[in-house]
Amino acid sequence: MKKPYVFITRKLPTQIVQALEDVAEVKMWDSEEVQVPREVLLEEAAKADALLTMLSDKVDEQLLSNAPNLKIVANLAVGYDNIDIYTAANNGVVVTNTPDVLTDTTADLAFSLLLATARRIVEGAQYIKEGKWNSWSPFLLAGTDVHHKTIGIVGMGKIGQAVAKRASGFDMEILYHNRSRNTEAETELGAVYQSLEELLKKSDYIVCLTPLTEETKHLFGKEQFKMMKNSAIFINVGRGQVVVEEDLVEALKNGDIAGAGLDVFYQEPISNSHPLLELPQVVAIPHIGSASVETRTEMMELCCKNIKDKLTGKEVKSILPN
Repeated sequence: MKKPYVFITRKLPTQIVQALEDVAEVKMWDSEEVQVPREVLLEEAAKADALLTMLSDKVDEQLLSNAPNLKIVANLAVGYDNIDIYTAANNGVVVTNTPDVLTDTTADLAFSLLLATARRIVEGAQYIKEGKWNSWSPFLLAGTDVHHKTIGIVGMGKIGQAVAKRASGFDMEILYHNRSRNTEAETELGAVYQSLEELLKKSDYIVCLTPLTEETKHLFGKEQFKMMKNSAIFINVGRGQVVVEEDLVEALKNGDIAGAGLDVFYQEPISNSHPLLELPQVVAIPHIGSASVETRTEMMELCCKNIKDKLTGKEVKSILPN
């Protein structure tokens, strides 16, 4: 009997993929860093029973309508704005993601980015590398305190709660805005629900952790940056298209806000000539929120398990609602 066919859109460690090879014929794109070309993805999807995809892979109506054998798409991420889940459901295709396993790792990164931006860590490291450190002075690369300040978390899901937990260790006042009230965060962490406008006005640090939806696209623009304190620092570990980048650049240049720490961007990867990278008060990193060896390995293993379970008739975990 012919085995089902699985296509993986990036090169993953052989030892992780072996679990799939027991039940399926598996083919991987031969690069970890270079995205699979669209035409190759469409060609492979047309004959695949399962796809293991990355956020950069567009699984849209065109692909799904020309994949008659496709049963499951396992996305190596929590976010899934790269996938048309409605068309997938209509075509009988299960879509899974990797929730929970990356919560703490992403929260670690978000708070690290906050600290690095506030305390000018990247600037300081570069200062030494460029041979500029010739003497000590009282305000040399002086940043701003994090402890006992106010953090405003926009998007109080599991990652938001994990960030709030870290903030509580710094004796921060925790404000949050979410689509719905999070009573667990309020009870266990003392988080206080605010309208978005009030949160922006009161917070010293605004941390964006929202998914990308029609409601959140361009959530942060000129009007929102004007509401923030001149001393505020904006951190985005959610999705790049939640922010109008031109307005963020303008807000930073005009001194409407003091700085930004960014793990995500409107279009990825960004060019090294991007206007945001010209600003010393911006800390920019290449979408590495969940990028620890342990967590990325666990995410890959979960994707492979979901595909294997689907192909062998077992219950599949982390199925996305349509």
